[in-house]
Amino acid sequence: MLSVKSLFVRTVTGALFVAVIVACILWSEYSFSLLFAIITALSVAEFYRLVAPLHPVRKSTTNIDIIGAVLLFFTMYAYETGDFKQGGIVAAPYLLYFLIRFIMQLYDKEERPLEGWAYSFLGQIYVALPFSLCNILYFRFGTPLILLALFVFIWANDTGAYLIGCTLGRHKLFERISPKKSWEGFWGGLIVSVGVGVLASFYFDILNLWQWMGFALTCSLFGTWGDLCESLIKRTLGVKDSGNILPGHGGWLDRFDSVLLAVPAAILYLFVVLYI
Repeated sequence: MLSVKSLFVRTVTGALFVAVIVACILWSEYSFSLLFAIITALSVAEFYRLVAPLHPVRKSTTNIDIIGAVLLFFTMYAYETGDFKQGGIVAAPYLLYFLIRFIMQLYDKEERPLEGWAYSFLGQIYVALPFSLCNILYFRFGTPLILLALFVFIWANDTGAYLIGCTLGRHKLFERISPKKSWEGFWGGLIVSVGVGVLASFYFDILNLWQWMGFALTCSLFGTWGDLCESLIKRTLGVKDSGNILPGHGGWLDRFDSVLLAVPAAILYLFVVLYI
């Protein structure tokens, strides 16, 4: 049970966290890109720090991987803003990172070079790529509200799952990986999230009722799987939180674990319902 002080710190941190994300998404494309580029860098850095006990690497290697992640984000930003054809050179630095990271391993003289490549590119795929794909949700559908809706659905799902799980939770959802999660919490979060999707259909005609409900369902399902995937990583490494930078909330990956799978899933869903 959280103490009153811990609950207060957690609440304040969570409120500030939500306020910053909402404000930066709605303010302008520049505030969005700056915030999410920073989040990408910090989350990727945390991932490499988290897996370092499994395969220690030089600090210079980690720094290059972090730079690569930010380059990937801005490559997607340039493509989605229509600047890609005029300034396609933006993609060149990331391709250069890709080449350099392979060649570097030749000179590191590590006993397990395949692991060096594996951990570097896992960080790019698991963390940097989903954040980079946020550019598609922000720009492709004509309004940043689509990206904001993804976060709202995930937050609604987390809130519903927590409240229902704490009060009614009896049956374990995935005890091997996350002992605290329950089926009751899972269904509670899903219902709350889809309910928010129904409300969204009354105020925003970007999608119709069923499309909003499907969008909420997709974000909730894959957000839950994203949470479980990060829990599997932490359980494998024997750690409780991915970091401690956010008081009462752990690390960056703890806050964005749901987003990492929800973003690509949401893009696939929207492409299917809107373009096929």
